[in-house]
Amino acid sequence: MSSPKIPLSVLVVIHTPELEVLLIERAQQAGFWQSVTGSKDLEDEPWDVTAIREVQEETGIVVGGPEVPRDALQDWAIENIYEIYPVWRHRYAPGVTHNTERVFGLCVPRDIPITLAPREHTAWAWLPWREAADRCFSPSNAEAILQLPRFNGKAGPSTF
Repeated sequence: MSSPKIPLSVLVVIHTPELEVLLIERAQQAGFWQSVTGSKDLEDEPWDVTAIREVQEETGIVVGGPEVPRDALQDWAIENIYEIYPVWRHRYAPGVTHNTERVFGLCVPRDIPITLAPREHTAWAWLPWREAADRCFSPSNAEAILQLPRFNGKAGPSTF
């Protein structure tokens, strides 16, 4: 039996310079679209290490490689604490009901190849940021995407 998941996770909003957002559809929940997410492997694993690992595992994108430099990953220093959906609580230690999620942004070229982990996700799509926020099943994911213009330096009077 595997160890319980650690209730510390990352959310990585992958986007292009034009603010298109990559969403991936969960394999076990059709219609559940999201950004890259994943838990720390160890409690003391640095947040950015978790983010880089999860991006590669879920999309095949290598952060720190020639197409996506390490500084393309931006820690937005936002932490969300939310109740874990009951359907997923069995993955955690008994009594764990809440998760802390750290939010990152990752700017990538629009034409970067995407290779999904088929056991986790079945489809992907690039969407304009507002449309991507509307499609997310998770409120914290939608809110993070709505913050994208502010963190990408493209906020302006007509952005919101």
